[in-house]
Amino acid sequence: MKITKNLRFCILSALFLLLVLSLFAQDYPKASQEYDISFYSCPRDISPLPLSSRKKVKNIIFMIGDGMGVAHVDSARIKACGANGRLHMERMPVTGLLKTHSHTHLVTDSAAAGTALAAGIKTFNGAISLNPDKKPFLTILEASRNIGKSTGLAVTCAITHATPAVFASHAPSRNDQSDIAPQLLENKVNVLLGGGKEFFIPKSQEGSKRKDERNLISEAKKAGYEVVETKDQMNRVSGNHVMGLFQMGHLKTVDPEPSLAEMTLKALDILSKNKKGFFLMVEGSQIDWAGHANNPEYAIRETLLFDEAVYVALNFAQKSGDTLVVVTADHETGGMSVVEGSLTGEDMKFGWTSKNHSAVQVPVYAFGPRASLFTGVIDNVQVPRKFAEIFKISDFPKIIP
Repeated sequence: MKITKNLRFCILSALFLLLVLSLFAQDYPKASQEYDISFYSCPRDISPLPLSSRKKVKNIIFMIGDGMGVAHVDSARIKACGANGRLHMERMPVTGLLKTHSHTHLVTDSAAAGTALAAGIKTFNGAISLNPDKKPFLTILEASRNIGKSTGLAVTCAITHATPAVFASHAPSRNDQSDIAPQLLENKVNVLLGGGKEFFIPKSQEGSKRKDERNLISEAKKAGYEVVETKDQMNRVSGNHVMGLFQMGHLKTVDPEPSLAEMTLKALDILSKNKKGFFLMVEGSQIDWAGHANNPEYAIRETLLFDEAVYVALNFAQKSGDTLVVVTADHETGGMSVVEGSLTGEDMKFGWTSKNHSAVQVPVYAFGPRASLFTGVIDNVQVPRKFAEIFKISDFPKIIP
């Protein structure tokens, strides 16, 4: 049988597509049960939380849904709670919009957007808390530490990934994770919870991605960190410094790992021991990856996992009375939209305009003392500048000498 050029082209194209899809599938959950959302409980009370009349802020919990746009929030709410329900973040009484462009691009990456949210400056895509001239800038986490507050990072990616990295390290490229890892320890971040063990073990050890033979786990222990690798170990921690590395790479966001909500709860337990207060950044890292994959089930599940952590933060803030909670995103991913479905979340259909980030504004939600500072349309650099104002930190943003 003679194969025509057109048929040969179609066969080769199909084989190439299958190869691409097989490679792509390695990066994202494959099994349908991994999109189960039965873990999530919708708020019974959907009324807005009360506005606080207090002015003093002792603690700040900053929560970033990486890649989370309005449609990610909408789709998660509709699927889990119906069109008339609310997520926990949607009960926060103050809302706004955040502009996300970087110094060099209308469409930012997580490193430049994270630098804006951490250091209060615009920079080039890929930079980790450096300005466009590659000068290191003080981050709000570092500034908080400098005034005696405890600090923490809890994420579902590697702890050396772009968003956590910008709060406690400085590097010309987000890919310099081997150089970022020791800086997290040198900055004495009290709580480090996430993945990324591969950047903390010597180059000669199996699975390592370090460029040298430094054993950062041993160094962390010598510096006073309790190093844990399981949820049970994390729950038994009693000290003031903990590093939890629950995967060699990024987290799987399934049992037996600790959930983002459980990591947030543990972080708050440790950080709240400091009478001077704390700064905690929590990231739902994989909402972004779902957007890159144009996978709505994945996006919904990761958004709900993130919202569980928001619920933990809001409970803490309501009890403490002096804690500000701010929820936002570094950028939107995928150009997601909800185009069809019932009011109960059945038969939902989605539209996507990209497999990359987009330039649209992202939502901001705030609760607690001084929350009203985050209403309206805000540029991303204003977020840590407002945090600095709230904590009475002068001379921010600034170059580190």
